[in-house]
Amino acid sequence: MSSVYVFPGQGSQAVGMGQDLYNNNVAAREVFDVADAVLGEKLSDVIFNGPMETLTLTANVQPAILTTSIAMFRASNLQLPDYVAGHSLGEYTALCVAGALSLEDAVKLVRLRGKEMQKAVPAGQGAMAVVLGMNIETLKDICAKAEQETNGVCDIANDNCDGQIVISGATNAIERAMELAKEAGAKRAMKLPLSVPPHSRLMAPVAEKMKIALDNIEIKTPSVPLISNKTCQPMTDINEIKESLIYQITHGVRWRESVLNMVDLGITDLTEIGPGTALIGLVSRITDKITTHKLEI
Repeated sequence: MSSVYVFPGQGSQAVGMGQDLYNNNVAAREVFDVADAVLGEKLSDVIFNGPMETLTLTANVQPAILTTSIAMFRASNLQLPDYVAGHSLGEYTALCVAGALSLEDAVKLVRLRGKEMQKAVPAGQGAMAVVLGMNIETLKDICAKAEQETNGVCDIANDNCDGQIVISGATNAIERAMELAKEAGAKRAMKLPLSVPPHSRLMAPVAEKMKIALDNIEIKTPSVPLISNKTCQPMTDINEIKESLIYQITHGVRWRESVLNMVDLGITDLTEIGPGTALIGLVSRITDKITTHKLEI
């Protein structure tokens, strides 16, 4: 019997998240104060007071979710589990919790990641969409067909669980893939409210910038293994971790496979730490062999 803590990515944000912790817990307040100091601005004001449009800017929401998640963890006084994992951005949070990244470096890295994602693709030229009720192999074929017809990038961005897959890429290719998916029997295909197409080949310039940034900070061997978005397997090697963080910028998050591998690793207990309950919702749709919890503090 083993345990894992999992940390959410972009999309779990809410104005006001973490504010009670900031007001009532010294350890949590320190996390928000460090993030503000590192960024040279009051990110905490945006997190607590919004407006939502400002919070959801990719350059803000990535450090906001990481900071809130780490504040929740530090306020909880929980011991480390046997493994950690994160969905996309959540990998940086997981690595910070496991001692591989300092809080300061984690905040700087995800701010850079968010800013570069915003810059990489002009507004309106990139899109994401969720496709429901379709298997991944069929959708891969549809993405290839949409690319062929539109000459635009169309990639699998998140394999979240059976029947919930997110695609990402050029707007025209994503729109065509949505049409093709519906024609092929998808229950639903709808655009997500993001102008940035993460986990697609359009993010190649971001991967280059992140490689430079990761080469210039210290990453330590994590105290517990990270179950990687890239390999779905436990990872402790520093160079492999760096490669995985760069790889995930232009490639999809293999969350469904990661959870299935958690079962194979003997993990029976999973706790989601951070805003929202998106991950435990996905886990419960993937397997009934893992007991899920939401950290409530």
